[in-house]
Amino acid sequence: QVQLVESGGGLVQAGGSLRLSCVASGRTFSSYAMGWFRQAPGKEREFVAGIVWSSGDPYYADSAKDRFTISRDNAKNTVYLQMSRLKPDDTAVYYCNGNVEFGSHCSAFVCYDDAYWGQGTQVTVSS
Repeated sequence: QVQLVESGGGLVQAGGSLRLSCVASGRTFSSYAMGWFRQAPGKEREFVAGIVWSSGDPYYADSAKDRFTISRDNAKNTVYLQMSRLKPDDTAVYYCNGNVEFGSHCSAFVCYDDAYWGQGTQVTVSS
């Protein structure tokens, strides 16, 4: 069974930065891409950013472009999300998903596997 553990969340003032990490471990882990999603209170979970393991090609939601940077360390099975110029609207629980695809065959261009969620890490941005 694959386990995904997020870390790096916390409380930060608007305009500040945080770096989230997601480590995948367990059975032989092989997927096409990983992604970060977030869920704010009373809202649906939404895609934030994703990255292809082999090429490093990133994908971003409009809300993350120019402020967030996703990266990966293949040797450590770890994906990072560097978040800058944070806004109160970024407040949410951030989850990583370990089995993501991108393309027109997916709803809103992103597919994910519900069997590959981490437990989430809380990000709170104060105004």
